[in-house]
Amino acid sequence: MKKITLLILTVVFTLPTMAQDNLKYNVVTTAVPILLVSPDSRAGAMGDVGVATTPDGNSSAWNPAKLAFLENKEASMSLSYTPWMSRLVPDIDLAYVNYTKALSDRQGISTSLRYFSLGEINFTDEGGNSLGTFNPYEFYLDVAYALKLSDHWSAGTALRWIYSDIAQGQVVQGLQTKPGQSGAADLGFYYQGDYANIKNGRRQAFSAGIAMTNLGAKIAYSESGNSDFLPTNLRLGGGYHLEIDDYNKLSVYLDINRLLVPTPPVLGTNGEIIAGIDSDDITPLMGAIESFNTGSKPGGFSELLQENIYNFGAEYMYNDFLFARTGFLNEHKLKGNRQYITLGFGLVYNVFTIDMAYLIPASPTTRSPLENTLRFSMRFNIDGFLAQ
Repeated sequence: MKKITLLILTVVFTLPTMAQDNLKYNVVTTAVPILLVSPDSRAGAMGDVGVATTPDGNSSAWNPAKLAFLENKEASMSLSYTPWMSRLVPDIDLAYVNYTKALSDRQGISTSLRYFSLGEINFTDEGGNSLGTFNPYEFYLDVAYALKLSDHWSAGTALRWIYSDIAQGQVVQGLQTKPGQSGAADLGFYYQGDYANIKNGRRQAFSAGIAMTNLGAKIAYSESGNSDFLPTNLRLGGGYHLEIDDYNKLSVYLDINRLLVPTPPVLGTNGEIIAGIDSDDITPLMGAIESFNTGSKPGGFSELLQENIYNFGAEYMYNDFLFARTGFLNEHKLKGNRQYITLGFGLVYNVFTIDMAYLIPASPTTRSPLENTLRFSMRFNIDGFLAQ
């Protein structure tokens, strides 16, 4: 089933241009990689930062601990839509629906649904004969809870059910496929500092967060015994917040994240492992540990560092209703080479918040399924509407 997983990976994350060099690419691959994609446009406009950003209705997608610090203590509903590879095909997209509720000034809950449609695909057999048109899809259902541990710290967790029907019951290499199913959990911590006075009447504050996401059992697409790792991810980051005056605020963020999945080994001409380790029989827990083991990586310590992804983001806010955002994501060229600039804005009008994001490749050799595509999110303040 690894060929099926790789097929979906090429749809979700485009690989770099390789024809003009002899670099040794060794991309870490997993099943259901769409779980690593930003589901909301606010984070998407800031280079996919999210673990330490100020809390909002989509916080559970990045760090469930942020739910305990929701400011308005209200219920909200969010809807996000992301076209996928829209320049090539019209019917691949990611939809995200989220409901968030602050139970008190110390607790928050959230539930969400992500649905990824791969559109209509004409399946063929090895002879090229059509087997019919199918609609592969995946969806993920989450519930999350957060609690303040003190005035500045909180902890949160989320549980996730994963359903991936990418082969639609086809027979692949003599094996009858089935939908892949698994369960996973997230665990996060969040710090939110108080604003302190600085020069010229300005104030500043700091935030920080750490989250481990998609901790769960491997997923299988047949009864063959083969299974693939979930995209277990470790993300840590910080934020700096500057209150310039009563109307103008600026926040800047940095996230560092990496997959907690073993690095693929280097194979010889006969399929034998010549560097690295065989991870087929490794459990997810051991896989997370091995992801930090330099001895199991063909490139040693340098490859360990190459697997870090860096996200930079900034957000300017005017009078709590108008937002301008930008960001940058940098992934090593041997590990996927995703490098892009993001732009976006947000607008609060009455009980509605509208966010948009736009992605621009950082160079001609790096491509993205989201390049030159507008992404939309809308949040609806339920309690604010009922109070009117």
